[in-house]
Amino acid sequence: MSRPVTTAPADLSALIDGLVRDVEDFPKAGVTFKDITPLLDDHAAFTQVVQALAAAGRDASGQVVVDKVVGMEARGFILAAPVALALGVGFVPVRKPGKLPWETRSVDYDLEYGQETLQMHTDALTEGDRVLVIDDVLATGGTAAATATLVQQGGGVLHGLAVLMELSFLPGRAAIGDLPLTVLHVV
Repeated sequence: MSRPVTTAPADLSALIDGLVRDVEDFPKAGVTFKDITPLLDDHAAFTQVVQALAAAGRDASGQVVVDKVVGMEARGFILAAPVALALGVGFVPVRKPGKLPWETRSVDYDLEYGQETLQMHTDALTEGDRVLVIDDVLATGGTAAATATLVQQGGGVLHGLAVLMELSFLPGRAAIGDLPLTVLHVV
């Protein structure tokens, strides 16, 4: 089965490209960081991005087909919370260890330079909740895959993953398997 991939219109992709700046050697030498703060500072552009990401939680007729939006720490929060508001559903944060105040479930995953852990509250999802996962960048796919695992462990049903940008030179798509993917801008 092939994974459905939805892309944004060319004009939205060009807008994102024009507002996201590259910061060389951040947070460490050899890394080019995609700084989304100029996009967030542009109300019209930010609104268009939120609406486009929210479209991933609607069917062809515009009906909302998800019960929750999950966003990953930290820039995923910035995008996921307004998407949840736009859809009229709840927002669930996925965080690093020690950041959530209630009982959590955890998943460990590998990074290119080590291992990381993500957590979600044990009561964040109800069995059968349809979940849209939102993040800023799909790179290696480790964070997205780990979040998908947390959603499934919590009884949620994955509806899809929607991201602002995909770094196409990295293996993110392979890491998320058949999860439907919405990408607003491909780098």
